[in-house]
Amino acid sequence: MARDLNPRCKKCRRAGEKLFLKGDRCSSPKCAMIKKAYAPGAHGKKMGRGLSEYGRQLAMKQRIKRIYGVLEKQFRKHFEDISGKEGVTGNLLMIRLETRLDNVVYRMGLASSRNAARQMVNHGIIKVNDKKLSIPSAQVKVGDVVRINETKKDNQYFKNIATAFKNKKDTPTWIAVDVVKFEGKILALPDVESIGVNADPQLVVEYYSR
Repeated sequence: MARDLNPRCKKCRRAGEKLFLKGDRCSSPKCAMIKKAYAPGAHGKKMGRGLSEYGRQLAMKQRIKRIYGVLEKQFRKHFEDISGKEGVTGNLLMIRLETRLDNVVYRMGLASSRNAARQMVNHGIIKVNDKKLSIPSAQVKVGDVVRINETKKDNQYFKNIATAFKNKKDTPTWIAVDVVKFEGKILALPDVESIGVNADPQLVVEYYSR
């Protein structure tokens, strides 16, 4: 499986904002956006000024890809899968990304970042409807139940996050989380207005429509 191994802090600096790619570290004084809040490279402080329309579209595509940890080929496939469907294409793209299994695990609070959630899925720690699913890009549907594999619950990692998980207050309303069973049920498709991602997906639509 292809992975993006580029430094995550540089992705935030390139986007010009925190993308929370390193979990708790992003909320600490060690965050690169506190020390170096400008684009990486020798001319980083001068970049981002007066972008063309194409530049704005490309920058937005890159930002959304980095937030969800998706490479270009897979991101393009997500776009092609929702193109032509009824609804606002940009909104459909965001819903598609939000309902990826790795993102759902992250939104439930079982991982501090989407990258950590992706590793959990890859390692067979997650079950969907009582079946082990190790594909991070798998799409969850309304009614699906996502939970920790019972054989993994005694893992030290879950013992460490148990308190934080039980006290989590910002779980999306479209996921009903059971903090005792370490599971969540998909109640509805996410509401684009409440996703909480600083992005304009319509620019991505314009980019691919060129």
